[in-house]
Amino acid sequence: MKRKKKPKTAITPRRVSARILRPLVFACLTLFLTINSSLQGREQPKSAAYALIFGTVWGPDDRPMYGVEVKIRRAGEKKARWEVHSNHLGEFEQQVPAGKQDYVLWADLRGYKNPGYKHLQPGPEVTVHIESDERVDTGVHLK
Repeated sequence: MKRKKKPKTAITPRRVSARILRPLVFACLTLFLTINSSLQGREQPKSAAYALIFGTVWGPDDRPMYGVEVKIRRAGEKKARWEVHSNHLGEFEQQVPAGKQDYVLWADLRGYKNPGYKHLQPGPEVTVHIESDERVDTGVHLK
């Protein structure tokens, strides 16, 4: 029995992958360059500028106080806009919009439970002035 020879124009797996791979790579490269050029024309969104109010809550014995709720409002408003708690070092921080503005801070002791401080009284309100995108350090003292 005689074997038939394969024709020279037969498609081998190696030729199929090369025939498909080249146009596919070209299409992907074209798509990438098109998307990249369109994204470069756009402006990247800028993060909003902010100021930082940073402070420490001090107890009547001049020690930092943990877990005290500090409320912050704009000077012309009545209700607190932000509420933060002091950490284990007595420190708190809050981002506020940049720009010329006065803020009022105070400690809210409702719900604060610490057996060492049974008769704690909130201290006076603290006013902080912000000029632009800056950090302002302050302290809240309890009685």
